[in-house]
Amino acid sequence: PSSPIEPLSTPAPQAPQVNSFARVVGVIVNPGPTFESIAAKPTWIVPLLLSCLISLLVIGSFGAKVGWRAVVERKVANDPRFEQLSPDERERRIEAGAKFASVVVWVGAVVGPFIYAAVAAAVLLAAFNLLASARIGFISSLSVVTYAWVPFIISGLLGTILIFVKDPSTIDIEHLVASNLGAFLADDVPKWELALATSFDIFVFWVLALLAIGYHKANPKKVSLGKSFAIVIGVWIFWVLIKVGGAGAFS
Repeated sequence: PSSPIEPLSTPAPQAPQVNSFARVVGVIVNPGPTFESIAAKPTWIVPLLLSCLISLLVIGSFGAKVGWRAVVERKVANDPRFEQLSPDERERRIEAGAKFASVVVWVGAVVGPFIYAAVAAAVLLAAFNLLASARIGFISSLSVVTYAWVPFIISGLLGTILIFVKDPSTIDIEHLVASNLGAFLADDVPKWELALATSFDIFVFWVLALLAIGYHKANPKKVSLGKSFAIVIGVWIFWVLIKVGGAGAFS
């Protein structure tokens, strides 16, 4: 008797390759499906490297167009203790401060994004796992954070453009893009007030919205969108209180 012919097995379709650069665009134009993709296969290195590159671009452009001496001079302009120094001593301190700043900002641009992303991912991971039993891993949390920071990349690009089109004397490195209330305050306002006003930023609110969507998509069964927004905003408020309190204590 003839043996039955076994049907040929159909190979399982392979999942499409994840394009990290497409995700960077996707979190802006279509964040929901993009964060679903990120939840399925977390990645983080591309948006974090882009953040570093934009930081280096901003710092290099500012140093070439304005210089770090202007930053130091602006910082000490309203310090009565600085005015009590002799002209030679003031000049020495300004020069030393400018040299120090020119080194620190470059190091911070490379190392800072990695440190900030790791800390933010750890804090939000703890908040969601404790408050919502989300069972999210660190790499997933880091992926959400780094892609949710894409609006800061846009802010950096806009800031770089403004550096080259504005009068150097009007450029403030801390408020390149007038996207927060702090950009409209005088330089001599209390530091705690400036820290509070700076927190109300269009790009920060955009990032908060993306964070809420991202953590919701990381585990939609455990974390509703409303709960995700509540946790993200709660963590942000806690951070603002720490920042404002620290500014007030050390001013």
